[in-house]
Amino acid sequence: MNEMAPLPANGADCTPVLRERGQREVFCGLTGIVWLHRKMQDAFFLVVGSRTCAHLLQSAAGVMIFAEPRFATAIIEERDLAGMADCQDELDRVVEQLLSRRPDIGTLFLVGSCPSEVIKMDLSKAAQRLGEKYAGRTRILNYSGSGIETTFTEGEDACLASLVPEMPAAQPDAAPELLIVGALPDIVEDQFLRLFAELGIEPVFCLPARKAADLPSVGPHTRYLLAQPFLTETARALEDRGAQRLDALFPFGAEGTTAWLRAAAESFGVDEMHFNRVVAPGRERAKRAIEHSRAKLEGKRITFLPDSQLEVPLARFLATELGMVPVEVGTPYLHRHHTARELELLPEGTRISEGQHVDNQLDRVRADKPDLTVCGLGLANPLEAEGFSTKWAIELVFSPIHGFEQAGDLAELFARPLRRRDMLKV
Repeated sequence: MNEMAPLPANGADCTPVLRERGQREVFCGLTGIVWLHRKMQDAFFLVVGSRTCAHLLQSAAGVMIFAEPRFATAIIEERDLAGMADCQDELDRVVEQLLSRRPDIGTLFLVGSCPSEVIKMDLSKAAQRLGEKYAGRTRILNYSGSGIETTFTEGEDACLASLVPEMPAAQPDAAPELLIVGALPDIVEDQFLRLFAELGIEPVFCLPARKAADLPSVGPHTRYLLAQPFLTETARALEDRGAQRLDALFPFGAEGTTAWLRAAAESFGVDEMHFNRVVAPGRERAKRAIEHSRAKLEGKRITFLPDSQLEVPLARFLATELGMVPVEVGTPYLHRHHTARELELLPEGTRISEGQHVDNQLDRVRADKPDLTVCGLGLANPLEAEGFSTKWAIELVFSPIHGFEQAGDLAELFARPLRRRDMLKV
């Protein structure tokens, strides 16, 4: 099913959005555990699900069998399905066993999945019950990573949204604080924190923190920057507690990162000349790094199939900083308010689509014949077999791509498939 809906007046010249509903080809929200368990060093993610869930996480994370990661799956067995065991009692037993073995766990997330028996369980009540039992020792929270409710990056959104009610309330007279929202690789987070310190913006906190137990306060004094465009529920939860979002481009490329930093600088009253002195070196390094890929990318046509919700800001980066031509920018969900500035910078005539109907989208790829198609793993090989150059969307989530120092690497991720194609030509 296809529907055409216009963008609001402040977005992309009111270009109609093609809304599609049909078969989807994306990972479920459980995948977010792969990067979240590395980020929150005192957290543990216990998926309540099937062996399929366990295999997905083991494969996606690439964890060797003798490693001891901070995630696991409480597998629903045949006797659970046959009603021979009480699932709540079994969950209590697994949690007790886990916490006795891993006393270092500061926060335990019970993560729901999509088997019918899991859907029937009330994991939120289980988290509340177990949280009371282990109060003072381990915080126990719940969110859903079910493929029925979430896709790919929405798992992070659900996880962070579950943390917001746990954040302490700020004092009424608290001074303004900046909160960076979204899981970033530690090296990228450190780079941003250094820049904010040089700008004189403090204090600055991150959600998620490296220790899930270290939650900052939140209230009307909190001003936050989204580092990821897919954190819709987290943003809503923060604003329900009084936090104010700083509207900005997302920090991809030289210009996107500059605009993101500028939004904070203006909010905290940083002098313009001081801002330029601090930001200029990184911005120039980013521009020089990006130039290495320009010759390969400039003028090339690119299509994004919906996958991670990073599609709109990445298309803006490629169009404005590398001269690529976005043919279609598809995204699972389009948050117009959060991406309005990005949409305004996309070239006129860019097709924007929301949702997924795989057959229709593949038909458009064949008709458009873009030079590069960004898509999920399940679609890349078939398109390559048809002669299309593809880029795995998942690599853009797992790679450090935010900020000045990563701008060149981000551009190279798109240039590499085109270089490979040229090398393979006979």
